[in-house]
Amino acid sequence: MISIEEYRNIISELMDELPKEFFRDLSGGVIVSEALVIPDYARADDLYTLGQYQVASGIRQIIMFKGSFDRAYPRADAARAKELLRGILRHEFRHHLEFLGGIHNSDSLEAEDRRRKQAYLSGQ
Repeated sequence: MISIEEYRNIISELMDELPKEFFRDLSGGVIVSEALVIPDYARADDLYTLGQYQVASGIRQIIMFKGSFDRAYPRADAARAKELLRGILRHEFRHHLEFLGGIHNSDSLEAEDRRRKQAYLSGQ
């Protein structure tokens, strides 16, 4: 398991890989939380929220949950963590960019996430 310092450093490095335009209107920035977040619809201790794009009171931010990451990937070393976190962070940035672009159709990540949730709930 990586330390909180390593986690923060990896997130910082991954943000440096992204174009400046991705951060437009991300007024709350990217937050690292040590929380373990289990969605309220989880059937058991088998589903974790690893990242979240959030819009509240006009503030747009991405939250990365280290506690959830640790639970989902307890044996990830720094190299593996970076690979996994790259995908999670870019997923959340895609939500941000689609939100800014007003994309809410059936091809959106939002719709894809709803389909994955439904598949999980139906046991597929």
